[in-house]
Amino acid sequence: MRGPSGRIARFRRRLHPGRNPLARLGDRVEAALLVLVFAGALLALPFAAAFGSDTYAAQTARAEQERTTRHPATAVSLTAAPSQSYSTDGAGAPADQTTVRAAWFDARGTRHTGDVLADAGSPAGTQVPVWLDQRGELTSEPLTPSTSAADGIFAAILLWVAITGALLGLYGAVRLVVSRLHAAAWDRAWAQARHDSRF
Repeated sequence: MRGPSGRIARFRRRLHPGRNPLARLGDRVEAALLVLVFAGALLALPFAAAFGSDTYAAQTARAEQERTTRHPATAVSLTAAPSQSYSTDGAGAPADQTTVRAAWFDARGTRHTGDVLADAGSPAGTQVPVWLDQRGELTSEPLTPSTSAADGIFAAILLWVAITGALLGLYGAVRLVVSRLHAAAWDRAWAQARHDSRF
């Protein structure tokens, strides 16, 4: 039987050989491991969901902490930004933004200087939005709620894929061993049959 129905039938026989007299011990071991893979994948779902929830909670707490310790500010570029940026391997590549020297003032009125990202080709004196920490130093933008949610979802999916992948890897390794044992048994049986046919 060919086509999807044939493949489904073969898969059902592999998953449940039953009392088939042609089913070997290796076939039953494969079937048991295949059931373990499906069961493990299902059982991993609540663990992955819990892990994703914990990750989301941790990222949400981090985002809240960052929002209370970081604030937006405006820096002013001190030099004109290059019209092109260059990758580390030396190949020129146009970019929307490039690094430029800039200055800004913190909440206490202290002047700071540093490298910020500005639009490529922008002139000196261009205002650039930045984020500052409590010391007035440059920092990254606080995490957003959407980023926290995405991190939680990604963590859950990653854990589930890792568990399922490990189970599939175990099944594949056992199936390979069983296949080699079956092939060796066929070789021995064939050699014995040839030996017996000589007499």
